[in-house]
Amino acid sequence: MRVLLVAATELEIAALRPRLEKNVDVLVTGIGMVATAATCSRALTKERYDLALNIGVCGSFERSLPPGTVVHVIADRIAELGVEDGEAFLTLDQLHLPAESVFANPAPPSIDALRALPAVRAITVNTVHGNERSIAAVVSRFKPQVESMEGAAFMHACLIHDVVFAQVRGVSNIVEKRNRENWRVAEAIARVGETALSILEHA
Repeated sequence: MRVLLVAATELEIAALRPRLEKNVDVLVTGIGMVATAATCSRALTKERYDLALNIGVCGSFERSLPPGTVVHVIADRIAELGVEDGEAFLTLDQLHLPAESVFANPAPPSIDALRALPAVRAITVNTVHGNERSIAAVVSRFKPQVESMEGAAFMHACLIHDVVFAQVRGVSNIVEKRNRENWRVAEAIARVGETALSILEHA
């Protein structure tokens, strides 16, 4: 089985490199949707993979998913893709525009380590939320459980190339007014890394 392991930064993948089998290729995309979509599509065009696994960190909108929790993102949305109409935000669906902004994983791999994780809905953003008003607005609008800067782009690329995939993330912080003292980035990276190894071991 050939596997593509995807992360936005070297920090999220460095500790895993010495422990990976030869059948696993590592792809560091860079931060953000554009970098992730372009880099993943290039890799998936050049090679055929049996599984693509995206790991990284995320922020949680729910106190029931505290920092250190590892989650399986089964649905993701590009939250900012739409238009403002005064105080209202209109999605592409509401505008009847032929573009995709919502992505679901129809057939994640059947692996116990993956099934054991909380299955969550995510949003992907260019600007991470840190303002109480914007947080309240996006929660009311989409009811996300977590957010990242890359997830939907990874999922879109995999769906286009018809690759079995999973997006797995470690919660590094609660989405709130920016408060780095409450962040647990190192723990989130360590936990999602161990989870990734367990998934890969049984893939």
